[in-house]
Amino acid sequence: MEVFKMLIFGKETPQSPIYDGSTKTLVNIEVLKKKNIYLFISTLDITVEEINILKPVHDTIKRTAEDHYKIVWVPIVDQWNDRQKKKFEILKSKMPWLVLNHFETIKGYKFVKETWGFKKRPMVVVIDPQGKIQHENAFHMIQVWGLTGFPFNQATETKLTEEASWVEPLVVNINPKITAAMKEGKHIFFYGGKDKEWIQQFNKQAGALANDSTLKESKIQIELFCLEFEHPNVVNRFWTGIESLFVTKMNKQTNVVTKEVQKLLSYKTETGWTLITKGSTVVLSGHGNTVLKMVSEFDKWKETVVKSGFDVAVREQHEKVVKTEHRCSHLEIPNVAGKIPETIECPECHRSMEVFISYKCCHKENDSEN
Repeated sequence: MEVFKMLIFGKETPQSPIYDGSTKTLVNIEVLKKKNIYLFISTLDITVEEINILKPVHDTIKRTAEDHYKIVWVPIVDQWNDRQKKKFEILKSKMPWLVLNHFETIKGYKFVKETWGFKKRPMVVVIDPQGKIQHENAFHMIQVWGLTGFPFNQATETKLTEEASWVEPLVVNINPKITAAMKEGKHIFFYGGKDKEWIQQFNKQAGALANDSTLKESKIQIELFCLEFEHPNVVNRFWTGIESLFVTKMNKQTNVVTKEVQKLLSYKTETGWTLITKGSTVVLSGHGNTVLKMVSEFDKWKETVVKSGFDVAVREQHEKVVKTEHRCSHLEIPNVAGKIPETIECPECHRSMEVFISYKCCHKENDSEN
């Protein structure tokens, strides 16, 4: 409560500066006393979709732990005016949790931007009853893992992002067939890309591989799943999840999961890409050119499958192909995503990646008002 008071108001606190979305009344900051707080920080440009990401969290803590956790929306506004106040009221009506109802620039404005790295995307800062920061931005974790990440502290995130099944929450809700295939422990080839011709070629070659008698004799079952055949919203959610995973890990120690996530994100705008899993465990991710060549040359390495198993064989063969194929790796990370490290190591050649700046306009409505 004291941390919240200093961050928002400084020394003098208004009488009832918080709106309770569940009771539609104004309340005192005493409601935060001895509570775990999720500070939901955003600009007034937050979308309904971003608000809805927190609703399952709110419903769960209200049902099971109401006295211990509180969500508080803190809008970040440079200078309040009548138009912004109207927009605030509309957004406030969509939130069933606590909302800072205070039309002045918060005292910790500079701290939130410089220390916590707030830019434009929403963030969730987790604070325990003693005022200690448990996570500087758990929004990405909530977005990817949902309630599995509760109580959304750093320890929980570390555990989740070190598991080999990190891809499961990103794909299980796309199609019931994926969930069934994962439970049965089948190998799944997820693939997509910007080039329809590459997708057709890969679909043909991977289909031939999946039906090869060698694999059937070894009782290896392969499911093919093209992300591009799904609704555009599905594709966007998948890449948003990958980006969120990358943001949660890019300032931490590099491990196998970090490299795979970074590699996959670098394929987002490429002609083609493939992610291979066994059940929910990631086997490898690869650029369209290298994986297509690997799959089309199955006759060269099918004996390795029999001797060493499919996972070992596919990794070994892909590594051989990568050594013969040169390509430049690049990442596109929105500057509003949070803290961005000054240098990032290439996940394939391990050199420091060069940094380029690009400008992009999506022509969203009301951008002229921002």
